[in-house]
Amino acid sequence: MSGDRQRLEEHRALVEGWLRDCFREREPRGDLYDAMSYSLMAGGKRIRPVLLLECCRMCGGDVESALPFAGAVEMIHTYSLIHDDLPCMDDDDLRRGRPTNHKVYGEATAVLAGDALLTAAFEFMLAPPAAIPAERALEAAGILARAAGGRGMVGGQVLDMSGEGHALGLSEVEELQRLKTGELIAAAAEMGCVLAGASEEQRRGAVRYAQCLGLAFQIQDDILDVVGDETTLGKPVGSDAKREKTTFVTLKGLEACRELVDRLTAEAVEALACFGAEGEGLAWLAGTLAAREK
Repeated sequence: MSGDRQRLEEHRALVEGWLRDCFREREPRGDLYDAMSYSLMAGGKRIRPVLLLECCRMCGGDVESALPFAGAVEMIHTYSLIHDDLPCMDDDDLRRGRPTNHKVYGEATAVLAGDALLTAAFEFMLAPPAAIPAERALEAAGILARAAGGRGMVGGQVLDMSGEGHALGLSEVEELQRLKTGELIAAAAEMGCVLAGASEEQRRGAVRYAQCLGLAFQIQDDILDVVGDETTLGKPVGSDAKREKTTFVTLKGLEACRELVDRLTAEAVEALACFGAEGEGLAWLAGTLAAREK
């Protein structure tokens, strides 16, 4: 499995390099680009772009040509974190172990940095490398647009905000997290398949894997918000309880949630059957995320 792990690390390094260089040529706009880079290059697991690149590779696509799309997914994820941390939303002071964007650059610049990352994502996707056929680039951009908007991530954030202080049922929490977290992860996997010209079977398997992975990831997040270490996590723990948010842990308890993470991880791995040995890297990733402590 070490070779699979190394390949995923290579994907991550490619993404880091691309993100570092994507705004190298820029016009001065006050603190805007500094604020964008502050959050974009703050670290993180890069799960979504790595997933996109690995799905592209597994389906026979060109990984380096898919980099603008992987970077675009990470830009949208980063913009969502900047906005989530704002005083009008979660009002968080820390993200990945350092002050949140609005604490450094002010609320207005943080909002604009998020806006600029969102629009830059589509700018890069709609000027794809020659190796990516235009129809595939357009389809991939459409998948991301749907996953990031009102029918996906933004819609989930609306449900999250409106659910504060209210007791939610299990189906409501599942829908909230499917939209807020799961849609972008599933989109990354599907985009990788589309860019490579994958078969329908491969596309279905990758999306199912990502759906299980995304839900397991969120439940593990809920667990860590209760039992995690603030220094390790790089953000406050217990924030869900303080905001009176209903979570999987609230509804099912810690032990049942741990069992659910294990079950979803197993289902994610099963969904990779159509890829044979090529899916071993993503199987390793699923297990690693299930056992994470940050």
